[in-house]
Amino acid sequence: MSHNDPPPAAAKKKSPAEEAAEKRREKLTPGSLMKAVIRSGSGDATPADGDQVILHCTTRTMGGIVVNSTRREHGGKGVPLRFVLGRSKMILGFAEGFPTMLKGEIAMFKMEPKIHYAEDDCPVATPDGFPKDDELQFEIEMLDFFKAKVISEDLEIVKKIVDEGKGWETPREPYEVTARITARTADGKDILLSKEVPYFFTLGKSEVPKGLEMGIGSMTRKEKATIYVSSTYLTGSSLMPQLEGLEEVHFEVELVQFTQVRDMLGDGRLIKRRVVDGRGEFPMDCPLHDSLLRVHYKGILLDEPKSVFYDTKIDNDGEPLEFCSGEGLVPEGFEMCVRLMLPGEKSIVTCPPDFAYDKFPRPANVPEGAHVRWEIELLGFEVPKDWTGLNFKEIMEEADKIKNTGNRLFKEGKFELAKAKYEKLLREYNHVHPQDDEEGKIFASSRNSLHLNVAACYQKIGEYRKSIEACNKVLDANPVHVKALYRRGMSYMLGGDFDDAKNDFEKMITVDKSSEPDATAALLKLKQREQEIEKKARKQFKGLFDKKPGEISEVGLESEGAKNAGDAAGSSEAVTSTDRDGSVESSPRAEPDYAFEEERPGIIGRVWPSARRIFSSLGLNRCTIL
Repeated sequence: MSHNDPPPAAAKKKSPAEEAAEKRREKLTPGSLMKAVIRSGSGDATPADGDQVILHCTTRTMGGIVVNSTRREHGGKGVPLRFVLGRSKMILGFAEGFPTMLKGEIAMFKMEPKIHYAEDDCPVATPDGFPKDDELQFEIEMLDFFKAKVISEDLEIVKKIVDEGKGWETPREPYEVTARITARTADGKDILLSKEVPYFFTLGKSEVPKGLEMGIGSMTRKEKATIYVSSTYLTGSSLMPQLEGLEEVHFEVELVQFTQVRDMLGDGRLIKRRVVDGRGEFPMDCPLHDSLLRVHYKGILLDEPKSVFYDTKIDNDGEPLEFCSGEGLVPEGFEMCVRLMLPGEKSIVTCPPDFAYDKFPRPANVPEGAHVRWEIELLGFEVPKDWTGLNFKEIMEEADKIKNTGNRLFKEGKFELAKAKYEKLLREYNHVHPQDDEEGKIFASSRNSLHLNVAACYQKIGEYRKSIEACNKVLDANPVHVKALYRRGMSYMLGGDFDDAKNDFEKMITVDKSSEPDATAALLKLKQREQEIEKKARKQFKGLFDKKPGEISEVGLESEGAKNAGDAAGSSEAVTSTDRDGSVESSPRAEPDYAFEEERPGIIGRVWPSARRIFSSLGLNRCTIL
């Protein structure tokens, strides 16, 4: 090779299936597979891997005796065979012979035993009484072949697309489908005639055979297709109640329309049903993220269909409702559904009380516990302001608006929503780059307050470890940040890590004398909490040493008194305020005091932190009384 010659192209790596086929092909020897065309086919296309072939097959001995056939005149059932090339298991002679045939062709293949059922490691079972060790003739009529859409991995459901549909969305449970459906057996007998009125059904409710439902689930609007379904998937349904004895059914389907129905909670309580399509592609053009939305809606009490409790076109002087998503300004179920709508879409939403007005300011004419129905039209939405091109001052002003919204949500007790606002800002801050020391100080202070606000949210929802991690993001950069020490200390205390909490509170005093009143109050609270826990533990382990020699004492997880005390602690009221830097402050919320799980001889279950100290003070390392 000359140094000017291009390097040889790298050989394409073969798939395991290709390697296996190539290895099988080595078994072919001259004369082992011979073909004679009895009737020519049409066109010049031949089947390829991924195509489904449909054919009749009659097998004869070399003396002309019929051994096996799909044809009725030779004792068969009249049902053609179906294979998907490259996927179906078949004898070697078929795998090599089918790709040579044209549509409509009839050919005779003479095969030696080693390339039909006597092949070493033959992938298909030999029919009963079959002369597998004889040379045989296979008469094949290639009825049809086409690019197959395999619906089930076992190849029992295969689809042939007749006319392409529109768009990319396909129906799934619990979408409502309108389709024209006809059906015939594999040997051509009509069993479901066409009707002028299309069939309407809901996916997932067994209203059509399972295999047909799976096939329709792969179709787009206006698509026409033939769906081949074997008996395994021919389940009874209101469409076709009697399917016993059928080996295979071919369904001709035109998917007229489907309605997007979403079970938003997965339990059937909050359902969104799209009745008018919107503009754009789902879900790319939906207001999935925080946006300013404009909607018209009508609210109806579900149990009283004529009871309209609000209509923007009447009660709002015809003006739409405008609200920012992610700020808790509308009921949770309402917002969840609107976020999955396209501009111009109209949907009907049925909502349970806990996602409607039982956890949201309730209109006077909506009773407690009411299930509601909203008829919603999304007129449009505006995405949040892009920070690209803004200077540092403008960016921080936009950040303050979002932070203030988070603070409002925190005060309203909507801690998850508040946390989402703070975390969104922290993600945006990854792309903000201060230009000088002054901007750097402002930016660092703002980012620290966001981390501490996230920590406060985690504290409120009982995620103390995550609260500590959020505080550590501040303390890693500034180990003497007083507010971070205080908040981490409170999270340690609420999580039962009293020694770590004490260290943080004491460190506050050493780094900033002005924090001594807050730190002293926190240490007093910590001491009280330790005493409460120790008191509970002593009560819990009371009688531990009243056992007879040789007995093992099992300590209960929680006495009724301890449970009541824990319930009382857990109900303490939280007080919230906002500091000058925009961060939120809150008093610690009491939570259960379990800190760790530990197994010791004779003890089953959880051990209070103070109980461990009691054991140590008594010099005990096991609970077997000798």
